Amino acid sequence: MSLRDFLERFRPAGTPGASATGVPADRTAERAAELKPALARLAGVQQEAAQIRAAAEQEAEALRQNAAREAALMVDAARENAHEVRRRTAEPLLREARQEADALRAAGDHTASAIRERALERMPHLVDLAVTDALRLTGGEREEP
Repeated sequence: MSLRDFLERFRPAGTPGASATGVPADRTAERAAELKPALARLAGVQQEAAQIRAAAEQEAEALRQNAAREAALMVDAARENAHEVRRRTAEPLLREARQEADALRAAGDHTASAIRERALERMPHLVDLAVTDALRLTGGEREEP
């Protein structure tokens, strides 16, 4: 395209004023004809881009499926290991609770032993008091201890 043809595009179709005879230039057709070779070259690029896009979508789908499979395997493995993990996690807590229970049991046994000893020490005196009260209520006499 020459410079003259290029500048011709900007020339008005007619002069202002009374209409002149003639057909105005079809600017749309001229532009389409000018762009046709460039657009034809882009058609191949568009097809290549569509192929690349389709290949990328297939690869992405394959990656999604692989990731879903791996996630399912991980979930299954986690479910299988959950019981063992819970047991290992609870083990120190159970050990501590057993130690605390043993300590409470020992303290209770000590307290019970102390109460038994006091009861054995006080029993003869309390029996004497009970017998004295019983004899007094029945009319019998007994010496004070």
